[in-house]
Amino acid sequence: MYNEYASEALQNLQKGAFLSVSNEEMDNTMTISWGSIGFYWGKPMFMVLVRYSRHTYTLLENSQQFSVSIPIDNDLKEALAKCGSLSGKDVNKWEVANITPISANNVNTKLVEECSLHYECKVVARMPLEKDMVSAEVFEKWYNNDNNHVLYYGEILGTYLK
Repeated sequence: MYNEYASEALQNLQKGAFLSVSNEEMDNTMTISWGSIGFYWGKPMFMVLVRYSRHTYTLLENSQQFSVSIPIDNDLKEALAKCGSLSGKDVNKWEVANITPISANNVNTKLVEECSLHYECKVVARMPLEKDMVSAEVFEKWYNNDNNHVLYYGEILGTYLK
């Protein structure tokens, strides 16, 4: 069930997780610490935010699938820091961060083997966050540089502990 591990997921997400996306040419992962789990349109969803400037944005727009791998028992701070500060356009983050990509069960992307908790999702909706959609306080703090997010609603196709 999608909500069986929701408490652990949300408690650990703020410490950092890996959002992974693949295409025919590459597998990429990036660090996220924002997101939520909910139920919309009769389906379980994992919502993630990706900035337009991220390489992951282009990959996700094309693949429409993603995974979220959350470290529960492992301390992956160094790997999360590297995957949050380097671009997959320039380096192979898997190698640089010393993490292992493994195949997902329900989507055509990778999971981070060193993580315990995994969500596999397909995009069913996306919402660009524009200035008039957030409070002035939120906009000033997070979007004043015109580097906005797109909010992706990913239907959860699988969730499990490894």
